[in-house]
This record gives sequence, structure tokens and C-alpha cells, in this order.
Amino acid sequence: MTTTLRPAEPLQQNADGTRSRHYQVCVNSRPVGAIHLGTDPVFGDAVARIMTLRIQEPDRRRGRATVAALAAEEVARGWGCRRIEVAVPAGSAGGLGLATALGYVVRNRNMEKALGGPPPALPAGSRVRPMTDDEFGPYLEQGKTDYAHSWSERGVPGAEARAKSERDHAALLPDGRASEGMIFSVLEHEGTRVGTLWLSVRGQGAYVFDVETDARHRGRGHGRSLMLTAEAQALAAGKHLIGLNVFADNTPAERLYDSLGYTTTQYAMYKPLL
Repeated sequence: MTTTLRPAEPLQQNADGTRSRHYQVCVNSRPVGAIHLGTDPVFGDAVARIMTLRIQEPDRRRGRATVAALAAEEVARGWGCRRIEVAVPAGSAGGLGLATALGYVVRNRNMEKALGGPPPALPAGSRVRPMTDDEFGPYLEQGKTDYAHSWSERGVPGAEARAKSERDHAALLPDGRASEGMIFSVLEHEGTRVGTLWLSVRGQGAYVFDVETDARHRGRGHGRSLMLTAEAQALAAGKHLIGLNVFADNTPAERLYDSLGYTTTQYAMYKPLL
């Protein structure tokens, strides 16, 4: 039996500059599922995205999804794409296994935690203060560099990674340190600066955009203190859910978030198209 993709609509040119198309997944011309393929609104036509892939229950576990995903890669190559990406919900063990078997690798994962009572107090000698204007400028420039580097290490060409960093920071911080709903903090221990925190409290929940312990002070529990600070600030702003993103291979951060009760909600995966 032959599994193929059959276009279900004309190629769509979308308002955000992307293109996309829905396809039926067919076995010997019999529809057994559907796939939605498009290009990326951030990285442009060079990057494809599998936005949805669904196989009907009677035809699952027969390799239909595997062939459909491979066929989608061929379509993406025909569009001139050099990379393909997919977001896999954490509860989809089959989806994660399929993507891994096809050569996709995890770039990052989204995590979140429901907040209840107040977090424990900071250790003796630790205190948090607002970041000053003089500190913010160097902090922002280093953050842009580090963020771009994190993407370029994980399959995004350098120029694209730098452009993404500039766009993301400009969109999030139109007014710099004073941007609405953004809190920038410095953690000190016994009078010495040991780390920084960038927390957003706009929207329905809070979000940790950046948490960083200074290199010479790592391994002493300051990362945990910064995350407890984020939870305390979120609760003070009336937020009862906090989220974050962690890049793959950042093992110390992953262990910290796991120990604090954060759970993974989604994996972002990618694959070069050779």
C-alpha cells in the first residue's frame, strides 16, 4: 500500500508573510489523516513547520505518520526550505518518539508551574533589589548576544539568530527597563552581586525570560534563590501560573526547574533538510 499527500486546498499566501497548505494523508487514494505544513513567521521561507499531523485511529501504528512526515519534508524541500520544525506536546509520547526517530532533535522545551502559597524565604545573607539603569544597558546587550548564541548553537544560522534576538528584544522591551509588565532584579549575597532575573507579569501568567547566576558564584544555590524570587514576584502581581523556556543540554537549569516542580508542556524540535 502507498501512503501519499494530496493537497486539500491551493497554496496559501498568508498575511504574516508565510505560506501554508493543508494536505490529506492517503493510502491508495483513501484518506486516513491530515497534515498542515507551512513556513515560519520568524525565520521566513527558509524554514518549514509541521503545524499539525493527525492519523485516524484505525490507521495508527502502521507507519502512516512516518511516511506523511517524510513526504512533508519533500514538499518543504520543493519550497526551498533548509530546515523543518515541529512543536510536540509533552503528553504526546508517540509524537516525541516519531520525531526523534525521524532525526529531529530537541532545541528547547517550555515548562510551567502552578503557584500556591508563598515560596520559602531566601537564605540568610541574600536579598533582591531592582536593577539600576546603569546595570540595565550592559545586561541587555549581553543578553542579546547570549540569546543569539543559544539559537545558533542549535541549528539556526548566525545571521538569522542575531536578527531574531534583535527582533524579540525590541518587541518585548519597547521602553527598555521601564517596559510595561517587566521586572528586572539583581540578587545580592552578603553585599555581593551574584545573579540577575528578568520576569514578565503581563498577561494571564508570569514568565521567566532570563535567570542568570554570575559564573564565579555558581553551584551555591543562587539559581534557586532567583527562581524563588520569580515565584514571589509573580504571586505579588496576582499571577498563579509561571512559565519559562529552557534550551536543550542546559542540564543544571533543567535539574533546578525539575526540583522546583516545573513540568514540561511542549518540546520544540528541528531537523536540517539536506
